[in-house]
Formats: sequence, structure tokens, C-alpha cells
Amino acid sequence: MIVALIAACEIGFWVLLAAGLSVRYLLRMPRTGLALLLCEPLLEVVLLVATALDLRNGAEPNWTHGLAALYIGYTVGHGHRTVKWLDGHAAHRLGGAPKPIGPPRYGMARARHEGKVWLGTLVGAVVATVLLQLAILYVDDPSRVTSLESWRWVAWRTAGIHGLIALSYAIWPRRAPAGEPEARLEKERVQR
Repeated sequence: MIVALIAACEIGFWVLLAAGLSVRYLLRMPRTGLALLLCEPLLEVVLLVATALDLRNGAEPNWTHGLAALYIGYTVGHGHRTVKWLDGHAAHRLGGAPKPIGPPRYGMARARHEGKVWLGTLVGAVVATVLLQLAILYVDDPSRVTSLESWRWVAWRTAGIHGLIALSYAIWPRRAPAGEPEARLEKERVQR
């Protein structure tokens, strides 16, 4: 049941996102579109409540409960950035706004960008860990929570790997192609 609910929440996320952006830019109803976009966090609340009820009703804690915690953590850590990115592109394509500025491609500016994205993953790992710890305390049976405990390590391994990738951009920053000075590329990026 939890896996189906996770899938439904993911589908609901994209449906609400498409509906919110369509209403906002195609129908020229920005407040209604924003209201639809603001309904997206309710999907995570539904998933959280359903997971808690499932555990309360005696379900054996398993990988589905851990996956639900990671999904909610990911949405908290990266959901706003994803919606903002898609909103900028929808405003450009559907609303006549200028093309959104992409992330920096070279040097320490790119490293800072990757660090900010990694912070979203870190926030997601913290949220998932808190939810998993609450579930472990809620179940209150050490023999039944090993699956939940293992998902904490999945969250932190993911954050660690992503952190190493982000750090690699600072240690080995990408250089602009030959003949393309970084300042000119940065200027072009700002003008887009």
C-alpha cells in the first residue's frame, strides 16, 4: 500500500505542478496557479499520515516505510528548487518572460552552485533521518526496526556521495574551453 501511495504522490506532484503552471501562465490566473502549486506539500503530509497509520495498525516496518521517509526528505530538500526551476522555464515558454539564467558552468561559481544543491540533499537526509527515528520510537520494538535503521544509512550514504561529487567541483573546477575566457562566458550567461 505504501509503495502505491508513494507512486500516487509522485504522480500527484507532477499533475499539480503541470496544472499550477498551466493555470498560472496559459490561463493567466497567477494566484490560482500559485494556490495549486502550494497544495503540493499536502501530498507529503498525506504520505506521512498514511505511513504513521500503517505502522499504528500493526504493519511490519519494512523497506516501504523507509522509502516513504526518503521520498519526503527528498521533496523537502529539493522540491522548492525543482518547482522554482520549472516555474522559470514555464514563465519563459508560456508567459513571455526572459529565458531563465542557467547555473554557472565553470570555475568556483559552478562549485558554489553544486554546494548549494548538495545542501538540499543534506536537508533531505536530515528530514528522512528524523522521520525514521520517529518511526523507530513509535514502533518501540528493537527487533522490528532493523529495516528502518538501515534506511538512515542509505540517506547518509547518498548525502555523502553527493557531497564528494560537489566537493570535486571545488577541488577540480571545470575550466572554460580554449579561446573562451570565463569572463565572456559568464557575461553571456547573465545576458540570456
